[in-house]
Amino acid sequence: MAHLLRTTFLPSSASLRRNPRGNAYTSIHIPGNRVRPCPVQVQAKIREIFMPALSSTMTEGKIVSWVKSEGDQLSKGESVVVVESDKADMDVETFYDGYLAAIMVDEGGVAAVGSAIALLAETEEEIVEAKSKATSSSAAPPAAAASSSSASTGGAEKPQPEKFAEAPIAAAPPKSVVAASAVHPASAGHPASEGGKRAVASPYAKKLAKELKVELHTVVGSGPMGRIVAKDVEAAAASSDSAAKQPGPAMAATPAGIQFGSVVPFTTMQGAVSRNMVESLAVPTFRVGYTITTDALDALYKKIKSKGVTMTALLAKATALALVKHPVVNASCRDGNSFTYNGSINIAVAVAMDGGLITPVLQDADKVDIYSLSRKWKELVDKARAKQLQPQEYNTGTFTLSNLGMFGVDRFDAILPPGTGAIMAVGASQPSVVATKDGQIGMKNQMQVNVTADHRIIYGADLASFLQTMAKIIEDPKDLTF
Repeated sequence: MAHLLRTTFLPSSASLRRNPRGNAYTSIHIPGNRVRPCPVQVQAKIREIFMPALSSTMTEGKIVSWVKSEGDQLSKGESVVVVESDKADMDVETFYDGYLAAIMVDEGGVAAVGSAIALLAETEEEIVEAKSKATSSSAAPPAAAASSSSASTGGAEKPQPEKFAEAPIAAAPPKSVVAASAVHPASAGHPASEGGKRAVASPYAKKLAKELKVELHTVVGSGPMGRIVAKDVEAAAASSDSAAKQPGPAMAATPAGIQFGSVVPFTTMQGAVSRNMVESLAVPTFRVGYTITTDALDALYKKIKSKGVTMTALLAKATALALVKHPVVNASCRDGNSFTYNGSINIAVAVAMDGGLITPVLQDADKVDIYSLSRKWKELVDKARAKQLQPQEYNTGTFTLSNLGMFGVDRFDAILPPGTGAIMAVGASQPSVVATKDGQIGMKNQMQVNVTADHRIIYGADLASFLQTMAKIIEDPKDLTF
């Protein structure tokens, strides 16, 4: 989450003060004389809105949508723009009153963290000047602008617009906006739809509308204050589909998909995944596999599935209980010279998303009961699919699970995420012919797990002992439902 940068006041002319009679003046020092006030004209501020850092790994952000348009008046605490970081979409709100004078990065555009994406004028009269600044800023290279500024000799150097970062908030239907020390209660109408100028929708609803080719201004919102949510877009799309299916001349199906031979740039999320995978190559890893009988776990799952328990939560719980007895497998090495025994057992679970991968975290999985853990997991998955996860919900994992068993995959290896000690790849539970202890042939359900670990801090015997404990917990799962 980015922090608000409270920068120095930069007016359009010079730093100002006001004397007791209300006239503005600035202090000018003349050698050998006292400091004397010199009257100057007061002008309003023009600020740069720059791309905030929404996570510790974010280097650039993509503009998903502008909630406000050029010329719109803004109030402190209002959402201005939706930004896509490397893991989630976030609403960004303003901490200043003013007017959105100029948008410098359009929807779909990408900007580096700290670069200007818009200009905010303090008064309506300053909008034209701000637009002019935006035009000249985009047309002239930074070096040329600097040299032009330093070369001016006809008076005081003209200050640049003040830079500030807007405050990001989770992209979610608005309840009440908390800004600084004030709480702004929800009004009867959404501020972004004053005068009926635009449809107000959640970021996911906007994305869905683009994918389903639904015009948002034709959709009636059912969310808070009439905000359009995903189900409204889906209903509108279904209505359009049914109308399109009326009898008519047969049309050839248009393939929706890939243009062969085209070069497709990474999305923000794919770029983050790529960087993490390349970074992981610097870590010396090794792999250990183990076969676990799952008959007892399968029976338990069938018994409590109706209560909302998921297999993912059961596996996460079993893993966490095993890690309690083997803390070195839950440790992490970040600098290559030392390692940390993590105080919490936070199980990150890989979730596939459209165009990427994210690992929502079940925090303190060893201490939370299986029913609460399952509810939390469902909540995290819903937020992940809507790209609404907060940074602490995806970057605090101490051990990672990757499960492809639901696809029938019997075994695979996983790549170790940077900053963690181990990741476990879980295959499908399948009927297997086994020899019993009395020498007979029998049938049991078994699954294969493969753990990839950082060999700088975890050794073969550590993993073998951990997997033995894991197998005992799964084969006798009474402790999973405490």
